[in-house]
Amino acid sequence: MPIKDGKQYVERLDASKASVWIQGNKVTVPVSSHPAFAGLISTQAELYDMQGQSTLKKGMTYESPTTGDPVGMSFLIPKSKADLKKRRIMFGRWADVHHGFLGRSPDYMNTTIMAFGAAADLLSEHDPMYTANLKAYYEYCRENDITLSHAFIMPHKARLRAILKTHELPDAPTVVEKTKEGLIVNGAFLLATQGVTAEEILVYPTPLPSTYRVNPHAFGFAIPNNLPGLKFICRESFVSGTSQYDYPLSSRFEEMDTLVVLDHVLVPHDRVFMYGDAQIMGSFFEKSHFHTHVGHQVLCRVIAKTEFLLGTIELIIDTLGLRTYTHIIEKAAEVIATLESLKGLLVACEANARLDQWGSMLPDSRPLYAANYLFPKLFPRIMEIIQLLGASSIIMIPSEQDFESEVAEDINRYLMGIKLDAKQNVGLFRLVWELSTSSFAGRQSLYERFFFGDSIKVANRLYHGYTNKDAYAAKVDHFLSDSITKN
Repeated sequence: MPIKDGKQYVERLDASKASVWIQGNKVTVPVSSHPAFAGLISTQAELYDMQGQSTLKKGMTYESPTTGDPVGMSFLIPKSKADLKKRRIMFGRWADVHHGFLGRSPDYMNTTIMAFGAAADLLSEHDPMYTANLKAYYEYCRENDITLSHAFIMPHKARLRAILKTHELPDAPTVVEKTKEGLIVNGAFLLATQGVTAEEILVYPTPLPSTYRVNPHAFGFAIPNNLPGLKFICRESFVSGTSQYDYPLSSRFEEMDTLVVLDHVLVPHDRVFMYGDAQIMGSFFEKSHFHTHVGHQVLCRVIAKTEFLLGTIELIIDTLGLRTYTHIIEKAAEVIATLESLKGLLVACEANARLDQWGSMLPDSRPLYAANYLFPKLFPRIMEIIQLLGASSIIMIPSEQDFESEVAEDINRYLMGIKLDAKQNVGLFRLVWELSTSSFAGRQSLYERFFFGDSIKVANRLYHGYTNKDAYAAKVDHFLSDSITKN
Protein backbone atom coordinates (compact mmCIF):
# COMPACT_ATOMS: atom_id res chain seq x y z
CA MET A 1 0.00 0.00 0.00
CA PRO A 2 1.41 3.45 -0.87
CA ILE A 3 1.18 6.54 1.31
CA LYS A 4 -2.16 6.89 3.05
CA ASP A 5 -4.42 9.92 3.14
CA GLY A 6 -6.39 11.29 6.06
CA LYS A 7 -9.47 9.21 5.30
CA GLN A 8 -7.45 5.99 5.36
CA TYR A 9 -5.78 7.03 8.62
CA VAL A 10 -9.17 7.50 10.27
CA GLU A 11 -10.60 4.29 8.81
CA ARG A 12 -7.66 2.22 10.05
CA LEU A 13 -7.95 3.61 13.57
CA ASP A 14 -11.68 3.01 13.75
CA ALA A 15 -11.34 -0.50 12.34
CA SER A 16 -8.67 -1.54 14.85
CA LYS A 17 -11.10 -1.36 17.81
CA ALA A 18 -8.32 -1.18 20.38
CA SER A 19 -9.23 -1.62 24.06
CA VAL A 20 -9.33 1.98 25.30
CA TRP A 21 -10.49 3.16 28.71
CA ILE A 22 -11.17 6.76 29.74
CA GLN A 23 -12.90 8.18 32.81
CA GLY A 24 -13.73 4.67 34.01
CA ASN A 25 -15.50 3.62 30.83
CA LYS A 26 -14.44 1.52 27.89
CA VAL A 27 -14.63 3.38 24.60
CA THR A 28 -17.28 1.66 22.50
CA VAL A 29 -17.65 4.23 19.72
CA PRO A 30 -15.16 4.74 16.87
CA VAL A 31 -12.18 6.58 18.36
CA SER A 32 -12.39 9.23 15.64
CA SER A 33 -15.79 10.30 16.99
CA HIS A 34 -14.83 10.37 20.67
CA PRO A 35 -14.37 13.97 21.90
CA ALA A 36 -11.08 13.13 23.65
CA PHE A 37 -9.47 12.05 20.36
CA ALA A 38 -11.50 13.53 17.50
CA GLY A 39 -9.67 16.86 17.26
CA LEU A 40 -6.20 15.34 17.20
CA ILE A 41 -7.21 12.65 14.72
CA SER A 42 -8.65 15.34 12.44
CA THR A 43 -5.39 17.31 12.65
CA GLN A 44 -3.26 14.28 11.85
CA ALA A 45 -5.59 13.34 9.01
CA GLU A 46 -4.77 16.78 7.60
CA LEU A 47 -1.07 15.93 7.81
CA TYR A 48 -1.57 12.72 5.88
CA ASP A 49 -3.68 14.51 3.28
CA MET A 50 -0.71 16.79 2.60
CA GLN A 51 1.26 13.79 1.35
CA GLY A 52 -1.28 12.93 -1.30
CA GLN A 53 -1.70 16.51 -2.43
CA SER A 54 2.04 16.94 -2.94
CA THR A 55 4.26 15.71 -5.75
CA LEU A 56 7.73 14.28 -5.18
CA LYS A 57 9.15 17.70 -6.09
CA LYS A 58 7.27 19.31 -3.23
CA GLY A 59 9.17 17.15 -0.78
CA MET A 60 6.56 15.29 1.26
CA THR A 61 7.45 11.89 -0.22
CA TYR A 62 10.24 10.00 -1.98
CA GLU A 63 10.35 6.90 -4.14
CA SER A 64 10.35 3.63 -2.24
CA PRO A 65 13.56 1.68 -2.89
CA THR A 66 11.40 -1.47 -2.84
CA THR A 67 8.42 -0.61 -5.03
CA GLY A 68 9.09 2.81 -6.55
CA ASP A 69 5.83 4.08 -5.02
CA PRO A 70 5.83 7.34 -3.06
CA VAL A 71 6.47 6.85 0.67
CA GLY A 72 6.70 9.37 3.51
CA MET A 73 9.85 11.50 3.53
CA SER A 74 10.29 11.02 7.28
CA PHE A 75 11.10 7.34 6.60
CA LEU A 76 14.05 8.31 4.38
CA ILE A 77 17.43 7.06 5.61
CA PRO A 78 19.60 10.11 4.83
CA LYS A 79 22.69 9.37 2.79
CA SER A 80 23.73 12.97 2.12
CA LYS A 81 23.32 16.48 3.46
CA ALA A 82 20.80 17.03 0.69
CA ASP A 83 18.73 14.20 2.22
CA LEU A 84 18.87 15.92 5.61
CA LYS A 85 17.56 19.06 3.98
CA LYS A 86 14.71 17.11 2.37
CA ARG A 87 13.78 15.66 5.75
CA ARG A 88 13.98 19.08 7.41
CA ILE A 89 11.68 20.67 4.81
CA MET A 90 9.14 17.90 5.30
CA PHE A 91 9.34 18.19 9.13
CA GLY A 92 8.79 21.93 8.80
CA ARG A 93 5.71 21.59 6.60
CA TRP A 94 3.98 19.30 9.05
CA ALA A 95 5.09 21.43 12.00
CA ASP A 96 3.60 24.49 10.32
CA VAL A 97 0.22 22.74 10.53
CA HIS A 98 0.41 21.73 14.20
CA HIS A 99 2.72 24.65 15.18
CA GLY A 100 4.96 22.36 17.20
CA PHE A 101 2.27 21.33 19.69
CA LEU A 102 2.32 17.68 18.60
CA GLY A 103 5.33 16.14 20.29
CA ARG A 104 4.43 12.78 18.78
CA SER A 105 3.37 13.78 15.30
CA PRO A 106 3.90 10.76 12.99
CA ASP A 107 7.27 11.99 11.67
CA TYR A 108 8.79 11.58 15.16
CA MET A 109 8.17 7.85 15.32
CA ASN A 110 8.88 7.44 11.60
CA THR A 111 12.31 8.88 12.35
CA THR A 112 12.72 6.52 15.30
CA ILE A 113 12.02 3.40 13.27
CA MET A 114 14.24 4.76 10.47
CA ALA A 115 17.17 5.14 12.90
CA PHE A 116 16.61 1.65 14.29
CA GLY A 117 16.24 0.10 10.86
CA ALA A 118 19.41 1.74 9.57
CA ALA A 119 21.43 0.33 12.48
CA ALA A 120 19.77 -3.09 12.57
CA ASP A 121 23.00 -4.94 11.68
CA LEU A 122 24.25 -4.29 15.21
CA LEU A 123 21.73 -6.84 16.48
CA SER A 124 23.45 -9.60 14.51
CA GLU A 125 25.94 -9.83 17.38
CA HIS A 126 23.12 -11.42 19.35
CA ASP A 127 21.01 -13.11 16.68
CA PRO A 128 20.80 -12.42 12.91
CA MET A 129 17.06 -13.07 13.15
CA TYR A 130 16.63 -9.84 15.11
CA THR A 131 18.42 -7.86 12.40
CA ALA A 132 16.14 -9.36 9.76
CA ASN A 133 13.05 -8.68 11.89
CA LEU A 134 13.91 -5.02 12.45
CA LYS A 135 14.79 -4.35 8.83
CA ALA A 136 11.56 -6.03 7.72
CA TYR A 137 9.53 -4.00 10.21
CA TYR A 138 11.09 -0.73 9.08
CA GLU A 139 10.18 -1.62 5.51
CA TYR A 140 6.67 -2.63 6.58
CA CYS A 141 6.11 0.72 8.32
CA ARG A 142 7.52 2.66 5.37
CA GLU A 143 5.57 0.80 2.69
CA ASN A 144 2.28 0.86 4.63
CA ASP A 145 2.67 4.33 6.17
CA ILE A 146 2.07 2.94 9.65
CA THR A 147 1.30 5.45 12.41
CA LEU A 148 3.38 4.50 15.45
CA SER A 149 3.42 5.26 19.14
CA HIS A 150 5.97 4.00 21.63
CA ALA A 151 6.26 2.86 25.24
CA PHE A 152 9.40 2.66 27.33
CA ILE A 153 8.84 4.29 30.75
CA MET A 154 8.17 1.77 33.49
CA PRO A 155 5.89 2.39 36.48
CA HIS A 156 7.65 3.85 39.51
CA LYS A 157 6.96 0.71 41.55
CA ALA A 158 8.97 -1.45 39.16
CA ARG A 159 11.84 1.03 39.04
CA LEU A 160 11.92 1.37 42.83
CA ARG A 161 12.33 -2.35 43.28
CA ALA A 162 15.21 -2.29 40.82
CA ILE A 163 16.90 0.58 42.69
CA LEU A 164 16.54 -1.36 45.95
CA LYS A 165 18.10 -4.37 44.16
CA THR A 166 15.16 -6.58 44.97
CA HIS A 167 15.49 -9.69 42.84
CA GLU A 168 11.77 -10.21 42.48
CA LEU A 169 10.18 -7.68 40.16
CA PRO A 170 6.61 -8.94 39.71
CA ASP A 171 5.31 -5.55 38.60
CA ALA A 172 8.03 -4.91 36.04
CA PRO A 173 7.38 -5.53 32.33
CA THR A 174 8.51 -9.12 31.89
CA VAL A 175 8.66 -11.89 29.34
CA VAL A 176 6.91 -14.61 31.32
CA GLU A 177 7.16 -17.32 28.68
CA LYS A 178 8.76 -18.06 25.33
CA THR A 179 6.58 -20.23 23.14
CA LYS A 180 6.69 -21.58 19.60
CA GLU A 181 4.48 -18.65 18.51
CA GLY A 182 6.34 -15.87 20.30
CA LEU A 183 6.98 -14.11 23.62
CA ILE A 184 4.28 -13.79 26.29
CA VAL A 185 4.67 -10.38 27.94
CA ASN A 186 3.16 -9.01 31.15
CA GLY A 187 3.49 -5.54 32.61
CA ALA A 188 2.72 -1.91 31.98
CA PHE A 189 4.27 1.28 30.65
CA LEU A 190 3.57 4.92 31.41
CA LEU A 191 2.99 7.81 29.06
CA ALA A 192 2.42 6.11 25.72
CA THR A 193 1.57 9.40 24.06
CA GLN A 194 -0.84 8.88 21.16
CA GLY A 195 -1.14 5.19 21.92
CA VAL A 196 -4.85 5.41 21.13
CA THR A 197 -4.39 7.45 17.94
CA ALA A 198 -1.68 5.23 16.44
CA GLU A 199 -1.99 1.88 14.66
CA GLU A 200 0.96 0.16 16.32
CA ILE A 201 3.16 0.59 19.35
CA LEU A 202 6.93 0.18 19.56
CA VAL A 203 8.07 -1.10 22.96
CA TYR A 204 11.71 -0.68 23.96
CA PRO A 205 12.26 -0.15 27.71
CA THR A 206 15.59 0.34 29.43
CA PRO A 207 16.23 -3.17 30.82
CA LEU A 208 15.97 -3.70 34.55
CA PRO A 209 18.63 -5.87 36.24
CA SER A 210 18.14 -9.61 36.47
CA THR A 211 19.97 -12.55 38.00
CA TYR A 212 18.95 -14.77 35.06
CA ARG A 213 21.30 -15.40 32.13
CA VAL A 214 18.47 -14.49 29.78
CA ASN A 215 17.14 -11.24 31.22
CA PRO A 216 13.31 -11.37 31.06
CA HIS A 217 13.16 -7.57 31.37
CA ALA A 218 15.33 -6.93 28.30
CA PHE A 219 13.30 -6.83 25.11
CA GLY A 220 12.19 -4.72 22.21
CA PHE A 221 9.25 -5.37 19.91
CA ALA A 222 6.39 -3.78 17.96
CA ILE A 223 2.75 -4.84 17.94
CA PRO A 224 -0.62 -3.66 16.62
CA ASN A 225 -2.63 -1.71 19.20
CA ASN A 226 -5.51 -4.22 19.21
CA LEU A 227 -3.86 -7.48 20.27
CA PRO A 228 -5.69 -9.56 22.90
CA GLY A 229 -4.57 -8.57 26.40
CA LEU A 230 -3.44 -5.10 25.36
CA LYS A 231 -5.32 -2.09 26.72
CA PHE A 232 -4.83 1.65 26.98
CA ILE A 233 -5.92 3.51 30.13
CA CYS A 234 -6.14 7.24 29.41
CA ARG A 235 -5.48 10.14 31.72
CA GLU A 236 -8.10 12.89 31.98
CA SER A 237 -8.65 14.60 28.66
CA PHE A 238 -7.61 18.23 28.41
CA VAL A 239 -9.99 18.89 25.53
CA SER A 240 -12.19 21.49 27.19
CA GLY A 241 -14.68 21.70 24.33
CA THR A 242 -15.15 21.31 20.61
CA SER A 243 -15.38 25.03 19.80
CA GLN A 244 -12.21 26.08 18.03
CA TYR A 245 -12.96 29.66 19.04
CA ASP A 246 -13.15 28.86 22.76
CA TYR A 247 -10.42 26.20 22.72
CA PRO A 248 -8.21 26.85 19.69
CA LEU A 249 -5.38 24.57 20.84
CA SER A 250 -6.84 21.67 22.84
CA SER A 251 -9.62 21.16 20.29
CA ARG A 252 -6.96 20.43 17.67
CA PHE A 253 -3.72 19.36 19.34
CA GLU A 254 -4.47 17.53 22.59
CA GLU A 255 -2.31 14.37 22.55
CA MET A 256 -3.61 11.74 24.90
CA ASP A 257 -1.12 10.01 27.20
CA THR A 258 -1.92 6.48 28.30
CA LEU A 259 -0.95 3.70 30.65
CA VAL A 260 -0.34 0.68 28.42
CA VAL A 261 -1.18 -2.61 30.11
CA LEU A 262 0.01 -5.93 28.67
CA ASP A 263 -1.79 -8.92 30.17
CA HIS A 264 -0.20 -12.05 28.72
CA VAL A 265 0.15 -10.43 25.32
CA LEU A 266 1.56 -12.74 22.66
CA VAL A 267 4.26 -10.99 20.63
CA PRO A 268 4.98 -13.00 17.45
CA HIS A 269 8.64 -13.93 16.95
CA ASP A 270 8.89 -11.89 13.74
CA ARG A 271 7.94 -8.78 15.72
CA VAL A 272 10.70 -9.23 18.31
CA PHE A 273 13.86 -7.16 17.80
CA MET A 274 15.75 -8.13 20.93
CA TYR A 275 15.28 -10.42 23.89
CA GLY A 276 17.37 -11.39 26.86
CA ASP A 277 20.54 -9.29 26.52
CA ALA A 278 20.53 -6.00 28.42
CA GLN A 279 23.99 -5.03 27.17
CA ILE A 280 23.04 -5.31 23.51
CA MET A 281 19.84 -3.37 24.22
CA GLY A 282 21.76 -0.47 25.77
CA SER A 283 24.43 -0.51 23.07
CA PHE A 284 21.86 -0.57 20.27
CA PHE A 285 20.00 2.43 21.67
CA GLU A 286 23.23 4.43 21.70
CA LYS A 287 24.80 3.22 18.45
CA SER A 288 21.61 3.61 16.42
CA HIS A 289 22.00 7.34 17.14
CA PHE A 290 18.35 7.53 18.15
CA HIS A 291 18.71 10.80 20.08
CA THR A 292 20.56 12.47 17.21
CA HIS A 293 18.16 11.49 14.43
CA VAL A 294 15.01 12.33 16.38
CA GLY A 295 16.72 15.43 17.76
CA HIS A 296 16.79 16.76 14.21
CA GLN A 297 13.02 16.32 13.91
CA VAL A 298 12.41 17.73 17.39
CA LEU A 299 14.47 20.85 16.68
CA CYS A 300 12.39 21.54 13.57
CA ARG A 301 9.27 21.14 15.71
CA VAL A 302 10.35 23.45 18.53
CA ILE A 303 11.40 26.11 16.01
CA ALA A 304 7.86 26.08 14.62
CA LYS A 305 6.52 26.27 18.17
CA THR A 306 8.77 29.19 19.08
CA GLU A 307 7.70 31.02 15.92
CA PHE A 308 4.09 30.57 17.03
CA LEU A 309 4.90 31.85 20.52
CA LEU A 310 6.71 34.88 19.14
CA GLY A 311 3.80 35.59 16.80
CA THR A 312 1.42 35.43 19.77
CA ILE A 313 3.60 37.83 21.74
CA GLU A 314 3.68 40.28 18.84
CA LEU A 315 -0.12 40.20 18.57
CA ILE A 316 -0.42 40.88 22.32
CA ILE A 317 1.97 43.83 22.06
CA ASP A 318 0.08 45.24 19.09
CA THR A 319 -3.39 44.66 20.55
CA LEU A 320 -2.60 46.15 23.96
CA GLY A 321 -0.50 49.01 22.62
CA LEU A 322 2.67 47.96 24.45
CA ARG A 323 5.28 48.77 21.82
CA THR A 324 6.44 51.98 23.53
CA TYR A 325 7.41 50.18 26.75
CA THR A 326 11.10 49.30 26.72
CA HIS A 327 10.76 46.47 29.26
CA ILE A 328 8.16 44.86 26.99
CA ILE A 329 10.48 45.08 24.00
CA GLU A 330 13.25 43.52 26.06
CA LYS A 331 11.02 40.54 26.85
CA ALA A 332 10.08 40.11 23.20
CA ALA A 333 13.76 40.31 22.29
CA GLU A 334 14.43 37.35 24.61
CA VAL A 335 12.09 35.24 22.53
CA ILE A 336 13.59 36.48 19.26
CA ALA A 337 17.05 35.54 20.55
CA THR A 338 15.76 32.10 21.53
CA LEU A 339 14.24 31.53 18.10
CA GLU A 340 17.34 32.63 16.20
CA SER A 341 19.58 30.53 18.45
CA LEU A 342 17.49 27.45 17.70
CA LYS A 343 17.63 28.18 13.97
CA GLY A 344 21.40 28.56 14.18
CA LEU A 345 21.72 25.21 15.95
CA LEU A 346 19.64 23.61 13.18
CA VAL A 347 21.92 25.03 10.49
CA ALA A 348 25.00 23.87 12.40
CA CYS A 349 23.77 20.29 12.92
CA GLU A 350 23.25 19.87 9.16
CA ALA A 351 26.36 21.74 8.04
CA ASN A 352 28.61 19.56 10.22
CA ALA A 353 26.83 16.26 9.47
CA ARG A 354 28.98 13.18 8.84
CA LEU A 355 28.36 9.64 7.64
CA ASP A 356 28.08 7.19 10.53
CA GLN A 357 29.21 3.56 10.64
CA TRP A 358 25.92 2.49 9.04
CA GLY A 359 26.36 4.80 6.06
CA SER A 360 23.66 7.21 7.25
CA MET A 361 24.24 10.95 7.13
CA LEU A 362 24.16 11.82 10.82
CA PRO A 363 23.46 15.41 11.92
CA ASP A 364 26.07 16.83 14.29
CA SER A 365 24.89 15.83 17.76
CA ARG A 366 26.60 18.74 19.54
CA PRO A 367 24.22 21.52 18.47
CA LEU A 368 21.27 19.13 18.72
CA TYR A 369 22.11 18.15 22.29
CA ALA A 370 22.65 21.82 23.11
CA ALA A 371 19.14 22.54 21.81
CA ASN A 372 17.77 19.61 23.84
CA TYR A 373 19.33 21.16 26.93
CA LEU A 374 18.34 24.78 26.27
CA PHE A 375 14.74 24.60 25.08
CA PRO A 376 13.25 22.97 28.23
CA LYS A 377 14.81 25.81 30.24
CA LEU A 378 13.77 28.57 27.84
CA PHE A 379 10.21 27.39 27.22
CA PRO A 380 8.92 28.13 30.78
CA ARG A 381 10.45 31.61 30.51
CA ILE A 382 8.56 32.25 27.27
CA MET A 383 5.34 31.15 28.99
CA GLU A 384 6.10 33.56 31.83
CA ILE A 385 6.63 36.39 29.33
CA ILE A 386 3.29 35.63 27.66
CA GLN A 387 1.53 35.70 31.04
CA LEU A 388 3.24 38.96 32.04
CA LEU A 389 2.26 40.62 28.77
CA GLY A 390 -1.31 39.34 28.70
CA ALA A 391 -2.01 39.98 32.40
CA SER A 392 -5.72 40.56 33.14
CA SER A 393 -6.67 40.17 29.50
CA ILE A 394 -5.92 36.45 29.83
CA ILE A 395 -8.57 36.16 32.54
CA MET A 396 -11.42 38.17 31.03
CA ILE A 397 -12.31 35.78 28.22
CA PRO A 398 -16.05 35.23 27.75
CA SER A 399 -17.09 32.31 25.59
CA GLU A 400 -18.33 32.11 22.02
CA GLN A 401 -21.86 31.65 23.36
CA ASP A 402 -21.67 34.97 25.22
CA PHE A 403 -21.36 36.75 21.90
CA GLU A 404 -24.73 35.29 20.93
CA SER A 405 -26.49 36.18 24.20
CA GLU A 406 -28.25 39.19 25.67
CA VAL A 407 -24.95 40.51 27.07
CA ALA A 408 -23.27 40.58 23.65
CA GLU A 409 -23.73 44.33 23.34
CA ASP A 410 -21.79 44.97 26.57
CA ILE A 411 -19.02 42.57 25.59
CA ASN A 412 -18.70 44.14 22.15
CA ARG A 413 -18.47 47.58 23.72
CA TYR A 414 -16.05 47.00 26.57
CA LEU A 415 -13.76 44.23 25.37
CA MET A 416 -12.55 45.76 22.13
CA GLY A 417 -8.85 45.87 21.38
CA ILE A 418 -6.99 48.79 19.84
CA LYS A 419 -7.19 47.31 16.35
CA LEU A 420 -9.54 44.38 16.97
CA ASP A 421 -13.26 44.13 17.59
CA ALA A 422 -14.33 42.43 20.78
CA LYS A 423 -14.73 38.95 19.32
CA GLN A 424 -11.31 39.07 17.67
CA ASN A 425 -9.76 40.48 20.85
CA VAL A 426 -11.31 37.84 23.11
CA GLY A 427 -10.38 35.16 20.57
CA LEU A 428 -6.74 36.19 20.82
CA PHE A 429 -6.73 35.99 24.61
CA ARG A 430 -8.60 32.71 24.67
CA LEU A 431 -5.65 31.44 22.62
CA VAL A 432 -3.24 33.03 25.11
CA TRP A 433 -5.11 31.35 27.98
CA GLU A 434 -4.88 27.91 26.42
CA LEU A 435 -1.26 28.54 25.49
CA SER A 436 0.00 29.71 28.88
CA THR A 437 -2.42 28.99 31.71
CA SER A 438 -4.86 26.14 30.97
CA SER A 439 -4.51 22.44 31.77
CA PHE A 440 -3.44 21.98 28.15
CA ALA A 441 -0.67 24.55 28.76
CA GLY A 442 0.45 22.82 31.94
CA ARG A 443 0.79 19.52 30.16
CA GLN A 444 2.74 21.20 27.33
CA SER A 445 5.20 22.77 29.80
CA LEU A 446 5.74 19.49 31.63
CA TYR A 447 6.10 17.61 28.35
CA GLU A 448 8.78 19.98 27.03
CA ARG A 449 10.61 19.93 30.36
CA PHE A 450 11.02 16.15 30.28
CA PHE A 451 10.92 15.48 26.54
CA PHE A 452 14.35 13.81 26.37
CA GLY A 453 14.53 12.93 30.06
CA ASP A 454 15.17 14.93 33.21
CA SER A 455 17.64 17.81 33.06
CA ILE A 456 20.46 15.74 34.62
CA LYS A 457 20.20 13.07 31.92
CA VAL A 458 20.07 15.67 29.17
CA ALA A 459 23.06 17.52 30.67
CA ASN A 460 25.06 14.29 30.91
CA ARG A 461 24.24 13.44 27.30
CA LEU A 462 25.46 16.87 26.21
CA TYR A 463 28.58 16.90 28.39
CA HIS A 464 29.83 13.37 27.69
CA GLY A 465 29.07 13.64 23.99
CA TYR A 466 30.83 16.98 23.63
CA THR A 467 34.31 15.96 22.51
CA ASN A 468 35.48 19.54 21.89
CA LYS A 469 35.87 20.19 25.60
CA ASP A 470 39.11 18.17 25.77
CA ALA A 471 40.69 20.23 22.99
CA TYR A 472 39.63 23.43 24.73
CA ALA A 473 41.12 22.23 28.01
CA ALA A 474 44.36 21.34 26.23
CA LYS A 475 44.48 24.82 24.75
CA VAL A 476 44.20 26.43 28.18
CA ASP A 477 46.71 23.97 29.62
CA HIS A 478 49.17 24.90 26.86
CA PHE A 479 48.59 28.58 27.59
CA LEU A 480 49.32 28.07 31.29
CA SER A 481 52.39 25.92 30.58
CA ASP A 482 53.71 28.52 28.19
CA SER A 483 53.23 31.23 30.82
CA ILE A 484 55.16 29.19 33.42
CA THR A 485 58.00 28.50 30.96
CA LYS A 486 58.38 32.16 30.09
CA ASN A 487 58.59 33.10 33.74
